[in-house]
Amino acid sequence: MRGETRIAQPTVTIASRDDVIRLTEFARCAGCAAKMGPSDLKAVLAPLTRHSDPRILVGRETFDDAGVFRISDTLALVQTVDFFAPIVDDPYDFGRVAAANALSDVFAMGGEPITAMNIVGFPVGQLPLEVLTEVLRGGQDSVHEAGAHIVGGHTITDDELKYGLSVTGTVHPDRILTNAAAMPGDVLVLTKAIGTGILATAAKRNLLGADELRSLIVSMTTLNAIASRAAVALGLRCATDVTGFSLLGHASHIARASGVTLRINIGAVPLLPGTVAAIAAGTLTGGAARNASYLEPLVDYGNCTESERALLVDPQTSGGLLVAVPQEKVYDYLSRVDGAVVVGAVLVAGQHPIVVR
Repeated sequence: MRGETRIAQPTVTIASRDDVIRLTEFARCAGCAAKMGPSDLKAVLAPLTRHSDPRILVGRETFDDAGVFRISDTLALVQTVDFFAPIVDDPYDFGRVAAANALSDVFAMGGEPITAMNIVGFPVGQLPLEVLTEVLRGGQDSVHEAGAHIVGGHTITDDELKYGLSVTGTVHPDRILTNAAAMPGDVLVLTKAIGTGILATAAKRNLLGADELRSLIVSMTTLNAIASRAAVALGLRCATDVTGFSLLGHASHIARASGVTLRINIGAVPLLPGTVAAIAAGTLTGGAARNASYLEPLVDYGNCTESERALLVDPQTSGGLLVAVPQEKVYDYLSRVDGAVVVGAVLVAGQHPIVVR
């Protein structure tokens, strides 16, 4: 596994643990680690009747990041929804992370977000209402950064704080990024370091240093806009964002939807600062166990250690894009996206959808 990636980005202010309400104490399962496991989700959806419509360009069949619906020959809508319980303690940062995570699904399809609506569950009487104001302010700032607008929302009382967005974007029907367009010979590029699930769990247990926490928040609040726009500009076709199903889980969706095998180079995968120490201390999430169970028959792990396996199935929150790039365009793509690294390749379909070497 590659050494940890140092993130030099804008300063994030982190209040001391004594003078803030710890939002993560109100979360049973935080961030994208709370997602229903892929096996359970597949079982739930299987009995449902599928209705076809030629205007549905991307539906639920391939477990892609968002749905795409054609409006005209030059315009399609990209639609998604995402919400979860706090993964960080600061309300403003939680709002930013949750919004960046939801917006990422539109960027993963090559779309541009235009509107968003808040989704809120709030423990009225247990937390000050000012906490919710800060959560919404953080979400609004991320939405505005993406060039979109908050146009409403829905709020309910809940014993557990939850926040997220439904997001609508637009995309040209001929320029969609999907998880079903990888071709043998493509190079796999990852645009953010991984480790968010492990690090967020360590932070909840007071086991993460201030510098490592700062790097974690910077990563999770960084939009995937640049990575998406670079892919569209270069005419790329295949991408997905790496979130709750882990790097390998989302890679498996590309492999199955595209009918290929993906090779992940274990030594090239970048890690957020503090991830190695956290995994060595035994920090794991429930979401990682669900991911590992689902992936077991799909992955040839080669000589991976148990620690390396744990990192590769770690559920990510607001992770980067995993992009399949034709070899002749790799240098150009890497030059446009800070932090992007080559982590593998697309192969002709073999015995396993994923091989790790």
